[in-house]
Amino acid sequence: MNHVPATKTNLLKMKKLLSTTEEGHQLLDEKRRILMGELSALVHMVDRLQKDIDEALHQGYALAEKAVVHMGRERVDELSRAVDITSSLSISQRRIMGVTIPVIRLRVKENPPYYSPFEVSTYVDEVIVKFKRILELAAQLAEKKIALLRIAKEVQRTIKKVNGLERIYLPHYRENVKYIGERLEEEARDAFSLLKVLKERMRKK
Repeated sequence: MNHVPATKTNLLKMKKLLSTTEEGHQLLDEKRRILMGELSALVHMVDRLQKDIDEALHQGYALAEKAVVHMGRERVDELSRAVDITSSLSISQRRIMGVTIPVIRLRVKENPPYYSPFEVSTYVDEVIVKFKRILELAAQLAEKKIALLRIAKEVQRTIKKVNGLERIYLPHYRENVKYIGERLEEEARDAFSLLKVLKERMRKK
């Protein structure tokens, strides 16, 4: 390791750099810890939402098949075109430890009634309710997946910075503080010894 010249100015400089780096390391390590907690929670949420969507899709298609069996495909197609439901997304942002993540809101607008309830299977109503729920779950899943990817990327960057401080900068500053301190102490002892010798010689004169 290359040492800087052993002067009091450099000692103060190295101590200040060491203190600043230690504070930065502490903050980054705390950031890493918080982001890891967020990441773990998001992994569980994404997994749960994906399972919920898979299950809802399975149930939705099963209900649609039952509606077709009861009413015929042509009649079901006709009813599906009569359903007046529109959806829109609004996307805002929030920040977690410097990471920008989306907040997705789904708005579903309905304009019922879509058809006369007479001679219409209840399965049709159930299909509409189920697929509205699937839209809501899909919006939630998209929000959480984007957040997961962004936070995971920030965790990697933070870990890289923490490792750089621990492996390079902190050892460098600590070693230089130790080296300069020892050299200055050694020089002080040498100066003190020389001063004693000079005083002794002057006394003998």
